[in-house]
Amino acid sequence: MMAADATPSPTARAETGQIAVRHVDFAFGNSGAPVIRNLSFDIKSGEFFVLLGPSGCGKSTVLNLVAGFERPTSGEVLAGGRLVEGAGRDRMVIFQDSDSLYGWLSVVDNVAFPLRVAGVRQKDRHKLALAALKLVGLRGHEAKYPGELSGGMKQRTQLARALVLDSPILLMDEPFAALDAQTRSTLQDELVQLSIQMRRTVLFITHDISEAILLGERVGIMHAGPGSSMKEVFDITLPRPRRRSSVEFGELYERIHRSISDEVQNTLRREDSLLT
Repeated sequence: MMAADATPSPTARAETGQIAVRHVDFAFGNSGAPVIRNLSFDIKSGEFFVLLGPSGCGKSTVLNLVAGFERPTSGEVLAGGRLVEGAGRDRMVIFQDSDSLYGWLSVVDNVAFPLRVAGVRQKDRHKLALAALKLVGLRGHEAKYPGELSGGMKQRTQLARALVLDSPILLMDEPFAALDAQTRSTLQDELVQLSIQMRRTVLFITHDISEAILLGERVGIMHAGPGSSMKEVFDITLPRPRRRSSVEFGELYERIHRSISDEVQNTLRREDSLLT
């Protein structure tokens, strides 16, 4: 764990923030049915990469492989140039719901918990946790408990906990899906600013095309499952802040929507052929 006042150099961040997925196959247990087949893609250090695809295509499985929660059947996953063989402090995960928050701990203690596990002194971890809460707009709420927080505040607390370890990679599995539209929009804007400011590498899973365009520098589209792989990757060059009402946004939305719809239609045709 770095000292409380230490910050990683740009070179160190570049070395640790890269993600590479190389010819990965994955199947659950002994079923033999492939969830992912020959999946390959790269994410540059400091890049905000969004993964989209039809339901059941294995988006969350990809995140779990990068996180180290699952192991490939074949192929390899690398983070910072090192083979991913399990979970690690260089990759912090933010889930869709807030079940990972500890209800008996205050907000500041929830945020400081990873530092406590890492053996950081109480004084230092409290200071770092307060700094992370300030980054996500939760200063003044540090003494509250999760049961006293709104959904958006709970997600901010999860984000602060991910930021406090200064991990170079953030893995986010539909973290805003359960929030109301206004809170979701606000957190989307804040997340973009934080990722730019702190140069974190972000792998963001969503099923929402508009969210993908608003957030991502690149958007990867997966084939329909089973045996999914990467179909294509869109470069998102729209200037920030991005607006759904712009012509360019609408054109990009239609291109991505068409790509995903083609996959859904292919799946339906395959299912129909099996029934006839």
